[in-house]
Amino acid sequence: MRDSRSPNHTSPVVVHLRPLASPLPMGFLGLAGGTFVVAALQLEWLPPVQGHAVAIVLLAFVFPLQSAAAVLGFLCRDDVAATGMAVLAGTWLSLGFIMLSSPPGSTSKAVGLLLLLTAFALWVPIAAAGAGKLVASLVLVVASLRFAATGVWELSGAQSWKHTAGAVGLVLTAVAVYASFALVLEDQRQRPVLPTWRRGKGAAVLTGDWQSQTEHVTGEAGVRRHL
Repeated sequence: MRDSRSPNHTSPVVVHLRPLASPLPMGFLGLAGGTFVVAALQLEWLPPVQGHAVAIVLLAFVFPLQSAAAVLGFLCRDDVAATGMAVLAGTWLSLGFIMLSSPPGSTSKAVGLLLLLTAFALWVPIAAAGAGKLVASLVLVVASLRFAATGVWELSGAQSWKHTAGAVGLVLTAVAVYASFALVLEDQRQRPVLPTWRRGKGAAVLTGDWQSQTEHVTGEAGVRRHL
């Protein structure tokens, strides 16, 4: 990079990298907690009057974990994970406030539209991740299906869609918990313990040398001049 003080003088660029723990396990456990309590409500394991309690869980437990995961994801230079966590955090925050201020058991077309948008928006990080991070992509795919089914129920009021959304929510709970556990073990052991199905660049992050991990850092957002 050329030094601005002299048109003919060049100086090396020093970029300081701060190691951070992966925020994905935290974000996925937050997702598991949110989808599980909402699924319990949709499958009528909980009475409708518990809707306000579920809303508090979304606001006090799910949103903080996923919003923190989003911020840390950007700091870790993983815009795929950060974008997915940010979309989920905003969705749960909105859903929590709406549930808290609505009559128990009611539906909302505004919520339905938001959830359908979330279902489509999650395909942005899914497409960006591709086959490199299959376990994370799988979580986001199931989350997309879960929000899509819930959105259709909110728009139509059909009980069959409500129960379908609850069933997909339970699947999402299991997938998110598995992904969190597998990624924590992988980070601790520095190798896959449970299958995470990394491919290509996703697998190279565990085996590549320092040079290969940082050779493109000067061109990344936060280092280059413009986003």
